[in-house]
Amino acid sequence: MTDKLKESFDQIEAEEPLKERTKAYLAQKTNGYTRRKTSAYRQLIPAAVCVLFLLLGGHWLYFTPTVAISIDINPSIELGVNRFNQVVSVNAYNDDGRELLTSLDVKYLNYSDAVDQILQDETITNLLSHDEVMMIGVIGSQGAQSSKILSDLESCSAEKKNMYCYYARSEEVESAHEMGLSYGKYKAFLEVQALDPSISVDKIRNMSIKEIRSLTNMLSNNHGNSENTQGHGHRGNGNRHG
Repeated sequence: MTDKLKESFDQIEAEEPLKERTKAYLAQKTNGYTRRKTSAYRQLIPAAVCVLFLLLGGHWLYFTPTVAISIDINPSIELGVNRFNQVVSVNAYNDDGRELLTSLDVKYLNYSDAVDQILQDETITNLLSHDEVMMIGVIGSQGAQSSKILSDLESCSAEKKNMYCYYARSEEVESAHEMGLSYGKYKAFLEVQALDPSISVDKIRNMSIKEIRSLTNMLSNNHGNSENTQGHGHRGNGNRHG
């Protein structure tokens, strides 16, 4: 019995070098497999980077407005439209505009569907039925997209009473936004201020376009009457000197 145990232990000791060689062989093979995996991963990196850039680039293309549609009646809002004609941003520029946008869901619609939804809103239809004036501006570069949108909106406004469309370049909008105004309200404000420089932005911010136009007409008439009075006075003085 003792001899058999000794023989068994001797066999185990004899197998130790074999075990070591086996471990070394397996380690060599495993390292080679790891290097191949690493090499494969490295080959995948350029493809992954390309996919990432495509995803980020697609996100940028979709969510970057290329044209703005400024809608002013008393609610003053602007829709940012991307190159695919989808509304990707909505902004309100007065309290009435913020209230209007809470009742609408126009984001990610085609611009024509978004404008239709706005025109069909109860607040807007009531205002137009009471002879309020709506100005719709297309603001962007002088390209095919701006021209197409302007043409579509002009066709739409032709069927509506007291709706007017216009075009403006993108760079003109910055000053309006710095004052916290939509471009349509800013455009009307400039006309008023040209006649009376003392009128501030705050005074007209929450006025409707119709009210601003009425103010412009009043100031224009007063200005004309003042010029006429001054002109008659000068002629009178000339007659007395004569």
